[in-house]
Amino acid sequence: MIPFRDHNPSGTAPLVTVGLILVNVLAFVVELEQGENLGHFIKEYGLTPGRVFPTAEPGTSPYEYSVPVVVTFLTSMFLHGGWMHLIGNMWYLWIFGDNVEDRMGHTKFLIFYLLCGLGAGLVQAAVQAELDVPMVGASGAIAGVLGAYMVAFPRARVSTLVFLGFVATVVELPALFLLGFWFLLQFVSGMGSMTLAETGGVAWWAHMGGFVLGMLLLWVFQKPQPKRRVYVYGR
Repeated sequence: MIPFRDHNPSGTAPLVTVGLILVNVLAFVVELEQGENLGHFIKEYGLTPGRVFPTAEPGTSPYEYSVPVVVTFLTSMFLHGGWMHLIGNMWYLWIFGDNVEDRMGHTKFLIFYLLCGLGAGLVQAAVQAELDVPMVGASGAIAGVLGAYMVAFPRARVSTLVFLGFVATVVELPALFLLGFWFLLQFVSGMGSMTLAETGGVAWWAHMGGFVLGMLLLWVFQKPQPKRRVYVYGR
C-alpha cells in the first residue's frame, strides 16, 4: 500500500515540515559530492550500534572514529542510502507532517521530530548492539510523525494505492487502519530481522521505536484541544 495524499486540511503553513525536507535533500547532495569517499563519510556520520553499546575493550577497535557517537545520533537522521530511500521518507513526511505540525506548533514539532529520531536510533542500537554497520535515514523520526498522526487523526481518510495481484487501485483508508497496518508490518519484519543482526538491513526496530514514541509524545507536545460539547436532546 502506497499513500499519496490525505484528506485532512492543515490550518497553518507547514514551515518546519518543508524545512526538514529541504535539509534532508541538501544533506543527500552533500553525500553525492563525496564520490569515492562516501563509504568513509557514512561510517563517520552514520549511527553504528556497536559504538553506542561497545563490547570490545577500549582501543581494540580496528577503525578509529573522528566524529563522537553522540553527534551521529543527529547526523544519521539526515543521511540516506540512496534516491529511493530519500524519496520514500520525504514522501511520508510531506503527507503526514503538516497536520502533526499544525497540532503541535512549529517549534514543538521540530523538537518532537528530533526526539523521535533520537529515540528511534537508541532503540535500534539497543536491539542490535553487536552491529558494526552504520545506520542512516530519517525513517525513525518520520515513524514518530506517523504514530502521532494515527492517534491525533485516526479517522482521517488517506488515498492509497493498493496492489491486488497484478491490479492496482486507489482506495480511501482511515489513518488508523493504514498506519496500524504499517506498524504491524514493521513488527513482523523486525522479529524476522533478529537473525540478521550481524548483516544489517532495514532498521525495523527504529521504525517501531519512533512510532511508539510519537504516539506517547503527542500528548506532551500537542496544543490544548477544545473540549467537545455534548448535547442531550429530549430533556
